[in-house]
Amino acid sequence: MTTTSIRPPSRSAGRPAGRSPSRSSSRLSQVNGIDWVLMGAVLALTVLGTLLVWSATSNREDLTGGDSSAYLGKQVMNVAIGLVLMVTVMATDHRWVRILTPLVYLASVVGLVLVLTMGSTINGSRSWLMVGGMSIQPSELAKLAVVVGMALVVAERADARWRTRVGTVDVLAMLGVAAVPATLIMLQPDLGTMLVLAATVFGVLAASGARRRWLVLLAGGGVAAAVAAVSAGALKAYQVDRFLAFTNPDLDPRGAGYNVEQARIAVGNGGLFGQGLFDGSQTRSGFVPEQHTDFVFTVAGEELGLVGAGLLIGLLVVVLWRALSIAAHTDDVFGRIAAAGIACWFGFQAFQNIGMCVGIMPVTGVPLPFVSYGGSSMFAGMLAVGLLQNIHLRAISAPAARMTPTPGVLVRS
Repeated sequence: MTTTSIRPPSRSAGRPAGRSPSRSSSRLSQVNGIDWVLMGAVLALTVLGTLLVWSATSNREDLTGGDSSAYLGKQVMNVAIGLVLMVTVMATDHRWVRILTPLVYLASVVGLVLVLTMGSTINGSRSWLMVGGMSIQPSELAKLAVVVGMALVVAERADARWRTRVGTVDVLAMLGVAAVPATLIMLQPDLGTMLVLAATVFGVLAASGARRRWLVLLAGGGVAAAVAAVSAGALKAYQVDRFLAFTNPDLDPRGAGYNVEQARIAVGNGGLFGQGLFDGSQTRSGFVPEQHTDFVFTVAGEELGLVGAGLLIGLLVVVLWRALSIAAHTDDVFGRIAAAGIACWFGFQAFQNIGMCVGIMPVTGVPLPFVSYGGSSMFAGMLAVGLLQNIHLRAISAPAARMTPTPGVLVRS
């Protein structure tokens, strides 16, 4: 057996004059390592969503002030800013992602506090901050903050003790991370976001390896809290009416049941291939309220039909598949839990949004990821996709890094 020492080559050996090739090769490998399936699905959703938003608003002078392309320009700007945020997170060093996580969490909590003190009330919920001419919904960004905050709790404890078994202290710490934003969101009150957050927290706990009894207790506690909130009158009258209309849409067809009834009519009008983009009768007549935001799926159902709506759902399924795949193929605890949490967030929110458009879920007012109009939702979703890409890039580079001999290390042969 012989022992040789691998030493780094001379700085001048084999290097042409000029720019170092290391940076360009690193950038090339990073581009080649992008999950292009995930990227393609997200871009396709944003393009399709922008067209649907344009169709839903082009004939609404009460929204556009006579400029049929007003919301088209706004949504294109939202997508552009979101893409910049996505690329920024994707290109950030993984260590900095973990370092900045507490700051992201703190910023989201501060935003939620500011909403309660100086926010604007829209549709019965004080959920918006007016910054200049732009309205921001901090609760959308809080979803990502809770996911990465909970992931960091488990990752830090796992790194400290060299094991990944989640114990009682870990579960309580994760629930504590989620409790602060959840309480502030309920005070707005924003029931839709609260439901999405609860489902996301449940998914993160499951992905982290929490014992089954904790999941059962969390589910039971959620049901008990909902019953207590209704009994104590914590929910506003319009929120209770929405749940009653969900159980029986004919109870108040001109009031709380109006949205559900009109949404189902619009989707049913589409048939197999739809009435054609910009030609939906319900859409052009403006019968469906909030059709460019919460009920944007009804535009797809009416104008693109079952085929177009199925394509939209298929693209969302691809995003969920890639997020779960990234979670399954990374050895990093933080990355695995964060990716799984993002998948739970996107999955439940999409199900809730589409479900209320077809009458199988109560109306709670949550946007369809990457499709509905709105900057806050788009920014939060794109930041999450950037994090998924960051985790994926680290996962595929880690094996290569482990197989590459370190300069100066002895290798036996």
